[in-house]
Amino acid sequence: MATERIRVVIAKPGLDGHDRGAKVVARALRDAGMEVVYTGLHQTPEQIVETVVQEDADAVGLSVLSGAHMTLFARLSELLREREVDDVVVFGGGIIPDDDLPELQRLGVARVFTPGATTEEIVSWVREHVGTPV
Repeated sequence: MATERIRVVIAKPGLDGHDRGAKVVARALRDAGMEVVYTGLHQTPEQIVETVVQEDADAVGLSVLSGAHMTLFARLSELLREREVDDVVVFGGGIIPDDDLPELQRLGVARVFTPGATTEEIVSWVREHVGTPV
C-alpha cells in the first residue's frame, strides 16, 4: 500500500509583497517529499481557506511580514472553524513579536517560525506534528 504524502498549503496573506521566505519554505517542504501548494502573493484569508479545502490539505503555513499577523491568523482561524475544518495544522512564520505568540497559540496556531529558523527545523516540525495521512 502506498503512503500518501503530507499536503501543505503555503500562503502569503495581505498586502506584504515579500515572498522569498515563503518560497524557500515551500521548496524545502517539497524537496522533503511533501506535496506543496503555494498560493502566491496578496491572498485573503478567505482565498487561503478555500485553497486548503479544495486541496484537502493537512497543514497551512502563513508567511506574514507586514505586522498584520494577529488579524490575519485570527480571520483564518475563524474561517476554518466556520467551514468545520478542524484537522488542518496551522503554522506560520515571519516578523512576529514574542509577546504575540501566546495569543496566536490561543487562536490555534501550532507554531510560529521567526527569523533564524532553518528549513531543516521547519521540515522536521511539519513531519512530527502533521504526520503521514492515513
